[in-house]
Amino acid sequence: MTTDRMPEIPADKMTPEQQKAAKEFSEGRGYPVRGPFAPMLRSPEVMLRAKAMGDYVRFKSSIPAKLNELAICITARQWTQNYEWLAHARIGKEAGLDPAILQAIAEGRRPESMDADETIIYDFSMELHHNKSVSDATYAKTVQRFGEKGVIDLIAANGYYTFNAMMMNVARTALPKGAAAELEPFPR
Repeated sequence: MTTDRMPEIPADKMTPEQQKAAKEFSEGRGYPVRGPFAPMLRSPEVMLRAKAMGDYVRFKSSIPAKLNELAICITARQWTQNYEWLAHARIGKEAGLDPAILQAIAEGRRPESMDADETIIYDFSMELHHNKSVSDATYAKTVQRFGEKGVIDLIAANGYYTFNAMMMNVARTALPKGAAAELEPFPR
């Protein structure tokens, strides 16, 4: 077990800037600072700017919710980020993502029964994470199906949740109480 390097900051220990940012965060999201935002609160402006990007990526993306959550779960798996996985696998299931697809991703396997849209999202996201770019064929399929705005929104989902995963992995953000890690690290 590892120790959370940057746990939630008690309200009485926050600087005035942190208090202001935490208040703005909770008013906007409807819950207190948690997850990747707990370590980010050490730099209140970073946290609020990340929140703004997250608000778009999560709630306003042109990529349908089920597919957006698929991209987020792929990102969580690539970074073995259990906090992100626990939150977004649940949200993905609620949005209609097949649990068998999530299980395959958790195990590091290509899911066997994806529909055409899921296949596009999977291929794009996996190529982006592994190759640091996407092939012409994958790009063309993605643009044809989701348009250039969709390509940007898909890159944003992968990038934003990579950023969050980096924050939590460095901070060693603890899972919510009672939660168990579902992802095992990939072999190194």
